[in-house]
Amino acid sequence: MALLHARYSTVVMPFFLSILMTCVVSLVSTLRSAGLVPGFLPLWLGSWALSWLIAFPTLLVVLPLVRKLTFVFVQMPHESSPD
Repeated sequence: MALLHARYSTVVMPFFLSILMTCVVSLVSTLRSAGLVPGFLPLWLGSWALSWLIAFPTLLVVLPLVRKLTFVFVQMPHESSPD
């Protein structure tokens, strides 16, 4: 039930990754700095929204570099291998 063509994976994967990572990190950061105070939910959602606005475009820019660095450190299997 795929809705988008595979060529969009370069945008869709960072989109979901940025949502999940910023959600968790902003939750921990907000809890650590403010505690579980009245009005915590709007405080956290504001922190999350700001961090996501920065994280998503950043991921789109740095992901090609991260892929190249990964290939430097990770031995990729050859396509002709029977593995």
